[in-house]
Amino acid sequence: MAEVLRRRGHEVTVWDSGRDIESSVMKEWDGDIFSTGARQLRLANAFSLVSSFFRCRRELKRRPCDVLLAMGSYSSLAPVLAARSRSVPVVLHEANTIPGRAVDFLSRFAHSVAVSFDSTKDYLPGRECVLTGLPVRAGIDKGHRFDTIPEGSFVVFVTGGSQGAHAVNELASRALVSFKRELDTRGAKRPLHVIHQTGAADEGAVMMTYAAAGLPSRVKAFENEMPDAFASADFVICRAGASTCFELALCGRPAMMIPLPTALRNHQHFNADAFARRKAADEGYQDSLSPRQLARHLMSLYDNPKRLEAMSAAMRSLAVGDAAERVADVVEKAAAK
Repeated sequence: MAEVLRRRGHEVTVWDSGRDIESSVMKEWDGDIFSTGARQLRLANAFSLVSSFFRCRRELKRRPCDVLLAMGSYSSLAPVLAARSRSVPVVLHEANTIPGRAVDFLSRFAHSVAVSFDSTKDYLPGRECVLTGLPVRAGIDKGHRFDTIPEGSFVVFVTGGSQGAHAVNELASRALVSFKRELDTRGAKRPLHVIHQTGAADEGAVMMTYAAAGLPSRVKAFENEMPDAFASADFVICRAGASTCFELALCGRPAMMIPLPTALRNHQHFNADAFARRKAADEGYQDSLSPRQLARHLMSLYDNPKRLEAMSAAMRSLAVGDAAERVADVVEKAAAK
């Protein structure tokens, strides 16, 4: 969003909370940065929250702005309240189907709320909501098939997100080994190939699992070539975070979404359900989906390429390629008013 707004000729400062996890992303931004010192909403962090509010307020006095765009989560609380205390208009963006607690609370102070899913409007009655879709990383749909993958392979990409997901890693790796054995028994013409982003904790174990089964794979703790991973995949097994959902849509990749069961307000289930209802994805439940069931599901898709094609087309129909531009329009409208 910062890059799009700057391209439009605006002066942009990115505010972050100063956490280590943000550092890799912030390296890609060569503009102004301000750290708010925001902390999670816990009683133990009460002093830090108040301190962050006044820190943001002082920064707005030192460098006045025309509008504040907040992307949700606890890190938006102090900046939004500080902006409103100085009469700066606020635009919120909600990534998921179900608004998080921060957006739910802060929407009463916002000029408008940009939403990724049309159904989100139902949870924010009386607020000005604008359907924009979710801005995703640039170039995610511009990848090319890995040249190390043999032509004609059936490629499954597994990702639990950049930090990995142990339950997804364990379930998927066992299912894929079982799936390969069944393909070998049948003498299937299309060999299986796996791309797997594991997170640091499970990289070695997953690599050994595939090696022991003789399953060709590309296993990385963190996949640096995500556009190529999506471009190579016939099917994706993943969580149902909003970014993953909309990246899949832009790339037109059918998926089995396995929502994080502990996600706040069960929002990942509702994200997955929104895609499943449009027949772009299937939804699996972590607590009940077994490796055997997942292997059978993969086999049914392997045997039914037309269903995969239909899912891919449905995915593409949900893509919003200009989401960042749409959000920028909302921001400019708020600033103008």
